[in-house]
Order: sequence, then C-alpha cells, then structure tokens
Amino acid sequence: MKRYHVTTFGCQMNAHDSERIKGMLEELGLGEAASQDEADVLVFNTCTIREKPDQRFAAHIAQARALKERDGKVIAVGGCYAEAQRERLFDLYPFVDVAFGPGSIAHLGEWLGAGGEAPRSSFGIGQERSFAADLAPHRERRFQAWVQVSMGCNSVCSYCIVPKVRGREVSRRPAEIMAEVTRLAGQGVRELTLLGQNVNSWGRDLRPDLETGFAELLRACDAVPGIERIRFTSPHPKDFRPDVIAAMAESESVCEHAHLPVQSGSTRILKAMKRTYSRERYLRLVDELRTGISDLALTTDIIVGFPGETERDFAETLEVVEEVGYDGAFTFVYSPRSGTEAATMPNQVPEEVKRERIERLVDLVQRIAHERNQERVGGVEQVLVEGSSRTDALLQRGRTRRNTTVNFTGSAVPGELVDVQIDGATSLTLRGALRAAVAA
Repeated sequence: MKRYHVTTFGCQMNAHDSERIKGMLEELGLGEAASQDEADVLVFNTCTIREKPDQRFAAHIAQARALKERDGKVIAVGGCYAEAQRERLFDLYPFVDVAFGPGSIAHLGEWLGAGGEAPRSSFGIGQERSFAADLAPHRERRFQAWVQVSMGCNSVCSYCIVPKVRGREVSRRPAEIMAEVTRLAGQGVRELTLLGQNVNSWGRDLRPDLETGFAELLRACDAVPGIERIRFTSPHPKDFRPDVIAAMAESESVCEHAHLPVQSGSTRILKAMKRTYSRERYLRLVDELRTGISDLALTTDIIVGFPGETERDFAETLEVVEEVGYDGAFTFVYSPRSGTEAATMPNQVPEEVKRERIERLVDLVQRIAHERNQERVGGVEQVLVEGSSRTDALLQRGRTRRNTTVNFTGSAVPGELVDVQIDGATSLTLRGALRAAVAA
C-alpha cells in the first residue's frame, strides 16, 4: 500500500481541510504514514497570513525536495500559500508535482487518481471553488468534529490576504450543514466547532432566497440530540449581534467562550486596519457579551507593530487588554503580505520596536490569563477528555466548556465528560484530579 503524509500550517480551517485531504487520499487506497520519510506522497497544506508559516514551509519543502531526489516521492502543495503564488509556484519549486488552492482540494485526488497525468496545477478562486466539507474526512478524534459553514471573506482588512486567496464569502446551505451535524451526532461526535473565515456572518449571502442567520444556525445545532458542546471560530466583532449573543446564552450546548479578535486597542490604528469598529464599540460589545452570557471566557487576536503604530497606540492596546481581562490571546508581530494595502503603507515599524512591544504584550497577557485561571482553583470543571497530557504521560488532558486545557490525575476515557476538582493553574492550563478520585 502506498502511504501519504500531510503537514498542516496555520488556522483551524486548514486543520479541517487537512482532515478532508486525508479522507480523500484514504478513499484512493493510500494509508497514513507517521513521517515524511515513510510516505510516498507528501502533502503540504500551507498558510500565508503571516511570514512565519511561509518560513516554516520553505524549510519543509527543501527537505521534501531532498526526499524526492532520493526516493522519488510525489510532492503536493495546497492551501493559501499555493493560491497566493499560483502564477509562479512551479517556477519557485519546479520539483513540485501538483498544486491546489483551498477551494480545489479535490484536484489532488483527481491528479493522483489519473496516475499523475492530469495538469499539475488547479486553483479554486471564483466559480471553481467547492466546499472541502463535501469530501469524506479522516477525523483526529471520533468525538470531536469541525463543521465548515462558509468559505471566503467579504471583509477588507488592510493587512489580510485571506479574501484574495480564499475568495468572496459563500455560505453552505443550512440543510447541508444540518445533515452533516446530524450524521456526526449519529457517529458519536459530542463536540462541534463551526468554521468560517467570518463565521458569524454566515447566511447573509443566501438572502433574499433564504432568510436565515448565524443565531438560527446555533439554535438548530443545539437541538440535535447527542451534540453536547458547540464552539465556533473565527467571528468578527461587527457580526456579534444581539440575536447571536442571545442564542449563545439560551442554547445549552453552546460553550461559554467567545473568541473576539481586537487586533489593536487604538481607534486610529483600527481605522487604518479597516476593522469597521472603534475601541469604544469593541468594549461595549465586551460588556454586552459578559452581561448576556454568564461565566464567559474571552480570547482574542492582537497585532503588534502595524504601520504607523506609535507608542501611544500600543499603550492603548495594553489598556484594552487590562480592561477586558482576556483568558488568552494569540499575539502576532505584523508582517507585510504582498498584495495587501498595509504592505505599502508609510511608517513601517522597525523590527526591534515590534519585538520589544510584543514582549511587553505577552507578559501582560500571561499575567492576566494566570490571574483568570487562578480564580478557577478550588472549583469543579466539566472536562471533555481528549487523551494523555502532552507534558506528562501519567496525566490525562481535556478541555472545559470555557476552552481551557486541564491536566488531571485519574482514569478516564477519551470522549468522556468528567468532573475535575481544580487545585492549580498556570497562564495556559488548569490542573486537578478526577472528582471521584478526590471524593474517595
């Protein structure tokens, strides 16, 4: 049996797409290899939203070239970097056999199924795109599943290349989504994560043919028997409307966690980013979310060193982090992306300034996250068990409804919902013991 190995870079949508790539390859009769050395087909599902994934891909593809020259492996490059470089990908990497964009994943299967005789490239922007959700998945865990509800993005954030490489927003029809959710529940899935580049604007492009929205989708998923946890990512603050907040509060399965990207705490910088909200509007939304949803965890994305960011602008970001009190944050140094408006803006911030600022930001985020987690010590958390701890094989690992990782002692099976008595915390995790073991 020939075998494949998939290397995934970037976001949760790429993780979802990689599950579909694996499922498609297995339907063609390939088995999964544990390493690139052991595989016949090497697939790279790439990201290009920041410079770091590009650099990681460059290192991986150089290693793949050496393996191809030694063993004759097939090399496939897909995802957002492939789409961004569609005009010159094969000039940059002439040893690549096949490429595909995020909207044309099925092309890889067509190419391999044709014995490598089909055209080397096929990209999926515009009318060619199709949902990866239509392909059979190879899920990493039987009790958790990604559900793609839309693809593409209509926002015009000045730093972001996603609309260029993934196209305009297209929503899946609700009947297709609910059929998948119902099928997953029947297969034993307990936790869903709904995915879209701008997930909470789902449904708007279906009007006037179909009047629906993200709040209705949340409620419909909540009504499916067997589904006990529902998450979603990534939302945009502009689309967190009152009906979505109400649906989160009133739907038993929807978790008490919202990822709310702020990007900057400076209204001036937010305007330059074309984020369509001000600092004040964002903070009002935080208040509305916390008022409407009890025990809510908030996480965020923050970009440091956007063109023109002054020390005062950065100080305003620190103020917002302090005021909101995030449970966690993904922090990024701004890196110019070719083809975006921000890449050509004046007053690019020096690298040494970006690095110094992000160190201060990370210190603050970690301090606040630790304080937030410390507040959970002494309580009991419901945990969905995912497996063994990544740092200690003697411990189990899982996540709370608020999306916090918990490492705990006691015997539990992946997919189980258990109660854990919390006795310790770091900025990233909670620690505890299975409640039954504590009681004993």
